[in-house]
Amino acid sequence: MKKPIAFFVHHQGRGHANRTMAVAAEFAADRPVSVLTAGPQLFDGFSRDIEIVALPNMIGAAVPTPRLYAEPTPQVMHCVPLGLTAMRRTMRTILDHLDERGIGLFVVDVSAEIALLSRIASVPAVQIRMHGDRSDIGHLGAYEACVGMLAPFDERLEQDDYPDTLRAKTFYSGGLCTSLDRVRTRAEARQRLGLDPDREIIVAVTGGGGSGTPYAPLTVAARAAPEALWLTLGPTHREGHETDFANLRECGWVASVTDYLAAADIVVASAGDNTVHEVARVGGRLIVMPEWRYFGEQTRKAEALVRLGAAVQAPVWPGDLQGWRDLLDRARALDGTALRSLYAPEAAARAAGWLEGLTDELWRGAADGVAETAPLRVVATA
Repeated sequence: MKKPIAFFVHHQGRGHANRTMAVAAEFAADRPVSVLTAGPQLFDGFSRDIEIVALPNMIGAAVPTPRLYAEPTPQVMHCVPLGLTAMRRTMRTILDHLDERGIGLFVVDVSAEIALLSRIASVPAVQIRMHGDRSDIGHLGAYEACVGMLAPFDERLEQDDYPDTLRAKTFYSGGLCTSLDRVRTRAEARQRLGLDPDREIIVAVTGGGGSGTPYAPLTVAARAAPEALWLTLGPTHREGHETDFANLRECGWVASVTDYLAAADIVVASAGDNTVHEVARVGGRLIVMPEWRYFGEQTRKAEALVRLGAAVQAPVWPGDLQGWRDLLDRARALDGTALRSLYAPEAAARAAGWLEGLTDELWRGAADGVAETAPLRVVATA
């Protein structure tokens, strides 16, 4: 029997779960797969046979005493409050599952602490790589504790400050997009959506992991380019003083983001992994406006996109007409080739193949958890 592969999946937004499903769908049918997450509903409707293990949702859990709350966080960790029953239950559930199922590889998407826990429990782990300023001891310790890292993006997007020793143990799948909708031509997409075939269309899109696209700057954009039709997808964030304009429409959540992206002349989007690769998949012109994320994740990804000529960016959302006009002119000068090359249709299959191959390599020569050859001895040290 093949060794099982388990995933820890963070439940913020949809990206972590969608990525897990895309990869798990490519595993061999006889590979046991399980998912541990505080958002089990994110996997509703997933067709592959997997075991779902619900974890407590610890976000917002109250520390029971002021004295416990006052204890500083150790530098080797990022979020380890003291006295939380839910945290003990989470760690116990994870350890029990790894032990009872005989997990061969634990894919962590994402948590530095969970990756360290896996190593302490003697279970090989792979950490999903994300961009950002992650040279702190907590991240580096987690990376070093893992048997490998999986980067769901093209190696050209890698940061210059990522250590060579860690780069050597990182597998780059190429740009992984979890959307499966057909990519139509611009004319087909506009006809399907009932949009003007000739008008310039600019689409601003936000995923489910943030508070929404700032609406006020888009009202300035609509005034700066009144001949264009501006469409927003996903949530928007209003401050309460915005003036609406006829050429700016809020579409909210839509059935097919791909059709709107294909219909667009220019896309304004965050630097989330899947969002970037959705735009790359249709070959659009991208204005990337990173959202705030821990460790500057989206800021560093946006820098890499601009460096490759795959997108343009403004330091902040333009608040004046000329600022938007200049930004749009820079976006119109993009041809989409650099961005399109960052999407890899086979990325999920490549990631799955690497994870399965790594699992089999790690456990080759073991039978029922016991090495067939003379085992190495562990020597305790003080």
